[in-house]
Amino acid sequence: MATLHRNPFLAILLVCFLLPGGAAVASHKKKPTPPGQFSYYLLVLSYAPDFCDQPQGVKDPRECGPGRRVGFIVHGLWPQGESSRGPENCGSAGTLSQAIIDATLKYVPTEALIQHEWTAHGSCSGLNADDYFSALRKARESVTVPADLDQPSQALQLSPAEVEAKLAAANPSFPPAAFRTSCYKDNELQEVRICLNKDLSARACGASAGECSAASLNLLPVR
Repeated sequence: MATLHRNPFLAILLVCFLLPGGAAVASHKKKPTPPGQFSYYLLVLSYAPDFCDQPQGVKDPRECGPGRRVGFIVHGLWPQGESSRGPENCGSAGTLSQAIIDATLKYVPTEALIQHEWTAHGSCSGLNADDYFSALRKARESVTVPADLDQPSQALQLSPAEVEAKLAAANPSFPPAAFRTSCYKDNELQEVRICLNKDLSARACGASAGECSAASLNLLPVR
C-alpha cells in the first residue's frame, strides 16, 4: 500500500485495471428464479423404512423409532421445470409459525424438515406459507397409497414399474404416467413422486421427474 501512495499514477492504473473485471464478475452472477415460475409440482413421498436403513442422514425417532410403523411420509411439494430441475431457495423464506408446523406434522414428521421444505421449495411456489402448506396437505390427501406398499409386514421386491402400477391402480383418476420412483444406490426404494399441475390436478410427469433405473427395488417392512 505504501508504494501505491507514493506513486499516484500506478494507483490510478491499478484501479482502471480492476474495475472492469469486478463489474464483469458481478454482471455474470446468476440471478435467482422469481417465485412462481415453474411448470408443475412434484409431490415427493419418502419411504421411511428404507430411509431409516441408510447410513447417512438424521434419523428422528418419530420417523425411524421402533413401533412407529411409519411407511410413506411427505418429503415435499417441489416446484418443477418441465425438462429440468425446478427452482430452489427463492429468497428469504422466514421462520414458520407454530400453527403451520402443528398442522403439517401429520404429513411431514419433523419440524426441521417442514422448515427446510419451505425454505428450499415453498419459497419458489409464489404462495405464502399458509397457502403452500395447505396445498401440500391437499396434495397428499388426494393420493391413495395402497396398504401393501405403505405398511408391508415383510420385505418386498418389486420393479419400479410394478410400484408405479400399484399406485396407478389405487388412483384410477390419475394418468398412469403421473407416478415415478427414485432409489438409493443399494436399490432400496427412496421415494415415489407424483406429478401435479399447479392447481393440484394430476398430470403425466415430465422428464425432470426422474426415474429409478434399477431392475428391482427392495422395500423393507415397517417397524
